[in-house]
Amino acid sequence: MPMIAFLILFPFAAALVLSFMKRHGTGRKLFIFASCILIVAGVLYFTVDSFVGGGDLSLLPDTKVVDMGMLAAEIGMMGLIVYYGVRFRKYYVALLSVVQTGLIAWLELSGKNEIAGNHIFSDKLTVIMVLIVGIVGCLICVYAVGYMKDYHARHPEFADRRSFFFAMLFVFLGAMFGLIFSSNLTWIYFFWEITSLCSFLLIGYNKTPQAVRNSFRALWMNLLGGLGFAAAIVYAALVLHVNTLQDLVALGGGAIIPVILLAFAGLTKSAQLPFSGWLLGAMVAPTPTSALLHSATMVKAGVYLLIRLAPAMSGNLAGTMVTTIGGFTFLATSMLAISQSDGKKVLAYSTVSNLGLIAACAGVGMHEAVWAGVLLMMFHAVSKSLMFLSVGAVENSIGSRNIEDMHGLIVKLPEMAFVMIVGIAGMFLAPFGMLISKWAALKAFVDSKSILLVVFLIFGSATTLFYWTKWLGKLVAVIHNSERLPNTVKGSEWFSLISQAFLMIGLCISFPLVSTYLVEPFLADMFHETLPAIISSGNLYIMLIMLCAIVILPIAVRFLTFGKKRKIVMSYMGGANAGNDRAFVNSFGEQKPMYLAGWYMEEYFGEKKILKPSLILSTAALLVLMTIAIGGAV
Repeated sequence: MPMIAFLILFPFAAALVLSFMKRHGTGRKLFIFASCILIVAGVLYFTVDSFVGGGDLSLLPDTKVVDMGMLAAEIGMMGLIVYYGVRFRKYYVALLSVVQTGLIAWLELSGKNEIAGNHIFSDKLTVIMVLIVGIVGCLICVYAVGYMKDYHARHPEFADRRSFFFAMLFVFLGAMFGLIFSSNLTWIYFFWEITSLCSFLLIGYNKTPQAVRNSFRALWMNLLGGLGFAAAIVYAALVLHVNTLQDLVALGGGAIIPVILLAFAGLTKSAQLPFSGWLLGAMVAPTPTSALLHSATMVKAGVYLLIRLAPAMSGNLAGTMVTTIGGFTFLATSMLAISQSDGKKVLAYSTVSNLGLIAACAGVGMHEAVWAGVLLMMFHAVSKSLMFLSVGAVENSIGSRNIEDMHGLIVKLPEMAFVMIVGIAGMFLAPFGMLISKWAALKAFVDSKSILLVVFLIFGSATTLFYWTKWLGKLVAVIHNSERLPNTVKGSEWFSLISQAFLMIGLCISFPLVSTYLVEPFLADMFHETLPAIISSGNLYIMLIMLCAIVILPIAVRFLTFGKKRKIVMSYMGGANAGNDRAFVNSFGEQKPMYLAGWYMEEYFGEKKILKPSLILSTAALLVLMTIAIGGAV
């Protein structure tokens, strides 16, 4: 219990200290590094202690004083949201906040929520989430130290509010730890709303009109989900007389209404269609914000809740709603990513897409699907954080985050290219974890006899080939006479990037152990039965051989070609090369400049073609399925 309290409370305390450290000196940098070291040490201690102690933890049956403190903090957050809503004339945001906070306040003050149950819960899924949030989140904070210095050097027009920025990063971490460890629905809701408020403040960091507009979009969409969460808490307390997530899930189909409302909240937080706009709009924020929102914290809260609800969604309309929205989001946003050349926007659409697949796995509710969803969540957290931070570092180095400008990065910035290649490989190449998890998801979808989900997965996975291969090709395509650029990436950024690259590789190698000692025990407790192996030992050996080949083959090729003269092949573009590899001679004997560019197929997959129809279809499907499910339960 002391370590759980430390992990929840220490980031808030660190944030308070950072908010008063206005000077941008060595002291603040060392404080951030020391705080991250303490958090990671706490995470590792908790993980080891969980294995040594064994079993699940369920603590704190009586917390009236803490509950009143949380209620006061919720009212304070409501006041802040109302202030910003009135100031910027976003009155609907203020209304949403007042309604949901009013519901929770009435329930707490009336005494109708005084139901027996523990407030803290920990199992193997908790350990997995704590590792993701603690390690990946802290590496993002370390990266942010160097990045934000360059960010304000490049953007002197923005007010330097780094003390506020770093404070919000640590508040994020504390809120996520609180959400992960909470069993009581009101506690989960409290930390859930903190993440919504922090994302609003971080997205609007530079205070430009676009940043303000996008921050309010994130706020109202997440508040809408929060309203569903609050309604679920009230219904569960008044009708079902339960107030913990575990007790609610244990009711199964008997708790269909609160499960649907909580699932709706999970879909909004994980930016599923038609709520993906808030996550795409987060791209205006500094890169550490994008990485934190897209990988370790904000969006993972949504899919974490859906995975917890998985047994209660199996075979009912709540599960149908989640699988339909998640599967459709996976396919639609994968196609939208093809048409993007902005690196951060490709990553944003890819994030929404992968979250859709995780949501679909949770909605199926079968142990194979949940296994795939948990593994997807782990690999996605590390890989996508690595990619976002890499794009930010490249942008600081070459002044652009456009994929076209990354042509030949393997020569210009070889170390950065290596890091990005690891991140991209982790997302779609065999035998890296994302692909392995998709195999398991496909098997689960087939076993569930859902033809629609199988179609979504097959075509959605196929479309990912287009944008990842195109990006990977840009990095390794060598332009003759390319010169190496100076390395301007700060030491703190390199530490974070290299650490996450090796973390990605280590996770790919050790995932059978992760599955055996973390994921499978969690599933056995969730489904109350001994489960068969998801991946056979024969397939594991094949994957290990493939991993070894990835390491051995490049070394073997280098050894065989050592000392041999390299053959330079000039590019051919429908005519004779002019000799400088910058122009070619056409059939009329004229020199034409040569430029190689990726094909983004905007006429087929552009936002103007796909986005609006996708929003309309997903909105209609969500409304119809929720109406039918709730109407049938009533």
